[in-house]
Amino acid sequence: MWRPDRQPRAANMRRLLADRFLLALLGAVALSSVLPVSGALVEPFNVVADITIALVFFLQGARLSRATVVAGFTHWRLHLVVFAATFVLFPLLGLAAAPLVPALLSPALYTGILFLCVLPSTIQSSIAFTSIAHGNVAAAVCSASASNIIGMFLTPLLVGLLFSARGGGPTLEAVGSILLQLLLPFVIGQILQPKIGKWVIENRRVLGLVDRGSILLVVYLAFSHAVVQGLWTKLSAADLAVMVGVDVALLALVLVTTTVAARLLGFSREDEITIVFCGSKKSLASGVPMANVIFSGQDIGIILLPVMLFHQIQLMACAALAQRYADRRLAEMEKEEEAMPAQA
Repeated sequence: MWRPDRQPRAANMRRLLADRFLLALLGAVALSSVLPVSGALVEPFNVVADITIALVFFLQGARLSRATVVAGFTHWRLHLVVFAATFVLFPLLGLAAAPLVPALLSPALYTGILFLCVLPSTIQSSIAFTSIAHGNVAAAVCSASASNIIGMFLTPLLVGLLFSARGGGPTLEAVGSILLQLLLPFVIGQILQPKIGKWVIENRRVLGLVDRGSILLVVYLAFSHAVVQGLWTKLSAADLAVMVGVDVALLALVLVTTTVAARLLGFSREDEITIVFCGSKKSLASGVPMANVIFSGQDIGIILLPVMLFHQIQLMACAALAQRYADRRLAEMEKEEEAMPAQA
């Protein structure tokens, strides 16, 4: 009897679960705790971080083909559901957590949770999990890519809206500055994409080090500032436990809501899988540089903690969910094969 090869899927699962990048992030936090950047070194490090962030968004623009960018808007019903989950459902759930402040959550941690809720979806893990679960991979590529493109506009605007309503957050002028710093490199990358796109894709493994390196640098600088300001005296084990609980609750509610919505709206199984995995993700790769620009001068280390924890929680939970979808599909295929001789 023919069976799909499980080895590639198992390898993908192990790679996602291991998440060596998370270990590197923890290493950056540990290094900042014992050797924080301070004094005269802060400004040069910040300049380097700004340059690497601009390079990351330039490479994002150069990677995406024009066809992918345009196609991101064609399967509009599916994308509308994903965007509603990413930019409407998540922020509403974040606002619903406001009563936890200050009894259970500090204002800084709640700021981090609200920021998490307005981030765009991931690209790599959304596509990988959709593929593992036998979903609509083409739609996942378009939806996740479009989410990141729109997120460059929408995330800063949502931050301005949500935080100004609470008496803080960036001004409209600051939002414009954010769009310029993040969007301009992306647009330049898109303009040059026909000339350098193939080279960027062929060298994605090497250039991926730029993405990860820039995130690690910004995390190191953010936590250095937080450590100098007394991070570990402000944050308790109870704070961390509550924050993990909120992250888990957010993910669980969105997974259930997207699944139910996809079925009620009559989407196919493949489209349901795409909606579930693209609509429940939040991008650490976009979140770290955005936080560095949006919350400049604030306790970015604390603000980034909910995002970093959610990153790993979503990987573990969605890896198990993707395997469940895949096993269900395998069982259906086996039943179909068993029924074929009887029909003959």
